[in-house]
Amino acid sequence: MPHLDRRSFLVTGLAAGAVAATSGTALAAPAPDPAAETAQTLASRGLRTDPFTLGVASGDPDHTGFVIWTRLAQQPLAEDGMGGMPARPFPVLWQVYADERGRRLVRAGVAVAAPEWGHSVHVEVNGLSADREYWYRFRVGPYVSPLGRGRTAPHPLNYGGALAMAFVSCAQYEHGYFTSYRRLAEENADLVLHLGDYQYEYTKDTYTIPGGNIRDHEGPETETLANYRQRHAQYKADPDLQAAHAASPWLVVWDDHELDNNWADEVPEKPEVPQPNFLTRREAAFRAYYENMPLRRTSIPRGIDMQLYRRIKWGRMATFHMLDTRQYRDDQGCGDGYDDCPEAVDPARSITGDAQEKWLLHGFRDSRAQWDILGQQVFFAQRDNNAGPAKVTSQDAWDGYVASRRRITEGWLDAKVRNPVVLTGDVHAHWASDLKLDYDDPTGPSVGSELVATSISTGGDGSDSDPAAHPYLAINPHLRFYNNQRGYVLTKIERDQMTADFKVVPQVTQPGSEVYTRATFVIEDRVPGLQQTYLRPLDPALRARGVTVEETVELETKRP
Repeated sequence: MPHLDRRSFLVTGLAAGAVAATSGTALAAPAPDPAAETAQTLASRGLRTDPFTLGVASGDPDHTGFVIWTRLAQQPLAEDGMGGMPARPFPVLWQVYADERGRRLVRAGVAVAAPEWGHSVHVEVNGLSADREYWYRFRVGPYVSPLGRGRTAPHPLNYGGALAMAFVSCAQYEHGYFTSYRRLAEENADLVLHLGDYQYEYTKDTYTIPGGNIRDHEGPETETLANYRQRHAQYKADPDLQAAHAASPWLVVWDDHELDNNWADEVPEKPEVPQPNFLTRREAAFRAYYENMPLRRTSIPRGIDMQLYRRIKWGRMATFHMLDTRQYRDDQGCGDGYDDCPEAVDPARSITGDAQEKWLLHGFRDSRAQWDILGQQVFFAQRDNNAGPAKVTSQDAWDGYVASRRRITEGWLDAKVRNPVVLTGDVHAHWASDLKLDYDDPTGPSVGSELVATSISTGGDGSDSDPAAHPYLAINPHLRFYNNQRGYVLTKIERDQMTADFKVVPQVTQPGSEVYTRATFVIEDRVPGLQQTYLRPLDPALRARGVTVEETVELETKRP
């Protein structure tokens, strides 16, 4: 394989690997032994085309290794969800290299891609050096996967250098191209957090944007294992998403659309409509999610249950507490809407469930990290939609579980967490906010910070606007920033500060947009709350047209 500089590897490495695999030419590297080479040739019988159509991924790194993932599929959109694969297991050779040329092989082995698990492969690679890059790939017979880049965390006793961490959410295939994933791949991030809505369950044209959807979902609304496998494959086959996975290790958690809009534990979105097969649907969705994500064996689903909340340490610099705010929550109050809802303040209600809450509070008490970061799904800060005395808030967010939010906020205060930061997705817009213990006292001290990533594509292009003109910011003075374009948040985490760049692309209804920074905020060590250091002026052409935010609020609050 010819030498590639880092940028060329991130942008074109997928294409180069795909060409090599399709042509049946193996990339130059030593096989572990001749017997393995012979076994690979025999194992590939029955494969007529490249099975690595869904790319590669790595995830859940620690200081000794990470998970590497792929899933074999000759025909990704096959209706039976099996990707056009023969109904038998395939041995898959995996290789990890210390260099991007693929010459210094450091780990290798054979994993089995079994039909029972959608021919997915999850390898927990260990024994690697801390705080460094690695490259990996897979092989079945003459077919070679694209090359992926992995990354180990610093040793638990070391800080390491500055951590480049990005987070994303909400990629609706029908609403636009995944340009933000492509731009994210070019960032060379050390770590990417996906905070939910990795894929959407709707059948074609159920969830539409003004002017009509840009692309179509294949198949019916996802309800069976075959449906979910097919839908995941359609998303995974997107080259921009593949590029983002190949470029960096990911930490993933789901939100609602990986199963069903606004589901809560064992309750579907519309409990008033009989759905006797909902738990069967939940089991299928969980299984397909595991099959398609770079998760460790601790997350293998067991029936309708799946262990997804977990803790990942990046040396002494940061601890990531990845939460699951769907599987254990009480059902949303007052019909899931924006209401002045008495149930929201019921102290018995929880969005995390008792066990996860105790786990999180225990983690706060034990933490010695410079930064404690909650990777989770729905808006954490209060977001009142009413200028009058009544609180009108989203019952699907933490506003619908006020006591739960207060217990967790008090938990990090009692534990004297040095720098608590909450990362959020879900709402299809960029937001930034100061966190309070008492949101009814706007003069009270800030006790943390929340950064919210907009969607990758959900909602279509969106629009730029004057952030200060959003009505929510006037009602909620702790809310500091708003923007309704698509994109992601890129952070730089250092010992003395965390810098967050709110990245946006002008459009997703056409491919290829460039990315720019709309605003930058800094959180200083031991100084809760946000300091804005950069705000790009609103495009004069938009200002001349009298752009407002009303239409973007409408899009955000009236999702199906």
